[in-house]
Amino acid sequence: MRLALHINDYSGLGAPREMASALARIAKTAEDVGFARLSLTDHLWQISMLGEEYEPMLESYTTLGYLAGQTRTIELQTLVTAAPYRPPGLLAKIVTTLDVLSEGRAWLGIGTGWNEEEATGLGLPFGSSGERFAHLEEAIQICRQMWSTSRESFVGEHYKLASTLNSPQPVARPRILIGGGGERVTLRLAARYADAFNVYGGPDAGQKVERLREHCEKVGRDVNEIEKTAVLPLPADGADSVEHLLEELRRLHELGFTTVYSAVPDVGTITPLETLGAKVIPEISEW
Repeated sequence: MRLALHINDYSGLGAPREMASALARIAKTAEDVGFARLSLTDHLWQISMLGEEYEPMLESYTTLGYLAGQTRTIELQTLVTAAPYRPPGLLAKIVTTLDVLSEGRAWLGIGTGWNEEEATGLGLPFGSSGERFAHLEEAIQICRQMWSTSRESFVGEHYKLASTLNSPQPVARPRILIGGGGERVTLRLAARYADAFNVYGGPDAGQKVERLREHCEKVGRDVNEIEKTAVLPLPADGADSVEHLLEELRRLHELGFTTVYSAVPDVGTITPLETLGAKVIPEISEW
């Protein structure tokens, strides 16, 4: 089992002129102590569950590009990109660029998006739930086509591309992680398209795996081809509650999850990352 570091709060990283060095220090430490992946939230305003909307928030792909140059092995992604926010041809090019500049470490984490207030506030596309699911599916189809040798057109209900030319191609085709636990549509799309799926690691996480299995059976796909990943929030003293954390990770491991994403409280102080690297990562890597 592996840990992935998720960053969704920039408020503890100092003034704007201090953020770059703070993020570089966090990313380098996470890589050094054994975190497998680094993910960033794809929001433009802070979300209400974490703080006030006016608190600092950096655009995710610009930040990932910077961190690609600060690291060497850790995999990089969003958790997760809101599909309507960027035209999918442009999104495929953005992730391709991240993959090339990171020498093959980029993932595409993607979902429907949910923050209508943010989207409306900044004039971004949003739409109804049904429209966003349709945008998500077509965006994935376009990305897959652009990460192939095809230069053919793409004609969908929502997007039309005259050509899917994409040069250079990625170093390694970015793996696609679909985020969200919706059992009727999201997990159906994961069964059809995803290399990994991501859900909240709460009490119903096992149920999500079973629903994914059912969708895979319907489309004739082996569910074991899809990596099971979960989000597991850490308490404020998360790095010190090692035994409890190991119990939660063991529970998820027994359900079939192999990577867990966590936002680490007080990550800017670095110490919590070092604690997790010393007391948690070595143990779960043996599972």
